[in-house]
Amino acid sequence: MGLTQLLAKRLETSGPVRVGLVGAGKFGSMFLTQIPTTPGIEVTVIADLDPQRARHACATVGWDEDRVARTRYTDDSASLISAPDVEVVVEATGNPVVGVSHACAAFREGKHLVMVNVEADVLVGPWLAREAASAGVVYSMAYGDQPALTCELVDWARSCGFEVAAAGKGTKYLPAYHGSTPSTVWDHYGLTA
Repeated sequence: MGLTQLLAKRLETSGPVRVGLVGAGKFGSMFLTQIPTTPGIEVTVIADLDPQRARHACATVGWDEDRVARTRYTDDSASLISAPDVEVVVEATGNPVVGVSHACAAFREGKHLVMVNVEADVLVGPWLAREAASAGVVYSMAYGDQPALTCELVDWARSCGFEVAAAGKGTKYLPAYHGSTPSTVWDHYGLTA
């Protein structure tokens, strides 16, 4: 059963997955863009340092006035995380320290967490995954984001019986980087081995 069928089943049996978004900047707004066309997911509350900016982001990405009006906006992430109408917290602040704090608070509240904050995951992702498992909740990267897709490719390769020696994403797509090797990569970043 794929994601579309799972969301449809959830919508039919229990209503939409109720999400709280922390951080309505670039990546948060990318997520918000998908909400009006994704049946089975509802954003109930958005926490941002500037709630008016978050409200404006929703209007900018195409939310109609009704959806904007029925969503709560706050600058208090703790109230979002503890809200009874939030099942899943989407952490999209981009601040690793804050992201880890939000993740731990979500786990204490028994909330699932989607970590869009790659910086936090790079810092302590495996530990956060263990903490979530101990709390009986899900810790996930954002599907479609490059780290999550890399993990999916690694999982696919291993399930096919391949040994994965390395995986990752390069940060620069210039033709000069195509021939880079571990021994030449340093110069591209102004570093020495």
